[in-house]
Amino acid sequence: MIETNEFGPARRRMVETQLKNRDITDPRVLNALLKVPRHLFVENGLQNQAYSDKPLQIGEYQTISQPYMVALMTQLLELKGDERVLEIGTGSGYQAAVLAELAGKVYTIERLDSLYHNARRNFSRLGYNNIWTRIGDGTLGWPDNSPYDGILVTAGAPGVPQPLIDQLALGGRLVVPVGGQGTQVLKIITRTEKGTEEKSSTPCRFVRLIGEKGWGA
Repeated sequence: MIETNEFGPARRRMVETQLKNRDITDPRVLNALLKVPRHLFVENGLQNQAYSDKPLQIGEYQTISQPYMVALMTQLLELKGDERVLEIGTGSGYQAAVLAELAGKVYTIERLDSLYHNARRNFSRLGYNNIWTRIGDGTLGWPDNSPYDGILVTAGAPGVPQPLIDQLALGGRLVVPVGGQGTQVLKIITRTEKGTEEKSSTPCRFVRLIGEKGWGA
């Protein structure tokens, strides 16, 4: 991991004021957000805003999610340390890096070439060797490596993509924003022996999930 003392105080303030002061209580999630250098996942001109309580543009009309939303979605997966996790929408790679601190193996799919290659560079320079990447339609999942103990979708879907449900392990959890193109509600889908259970968390706003089982091409 690259030493980032310059931004250390800002990262600690982010964890104390944006996460602990709200409803992020999992100590492993808090430690992961304290460790991963978010400023290295944004453009140089935005690094001074990297630990602010907001999403930031990363190019291609995409964003790096607000730190609180990254922490909340991660916490909802209830990871213990050895899970196999699938992320839909690599983006900058920040969310995948947080997951890599908490799970055994992370598989992440990105549809845009430029973001895919940039994220791979981020993973390489930070020394993550438990993240696997591919370019493709994330709404179809990554069946070759399924089943997954957790699946996290970082874009808003019109409905829950069935292929992702099919690729959940028994007891696995899928966290996905579901709703319209403007606002969504964060849904948690748990696979059970009888089918699935669905819960709602909080209103949210994400870019559209593009793909065959999302908003189309």
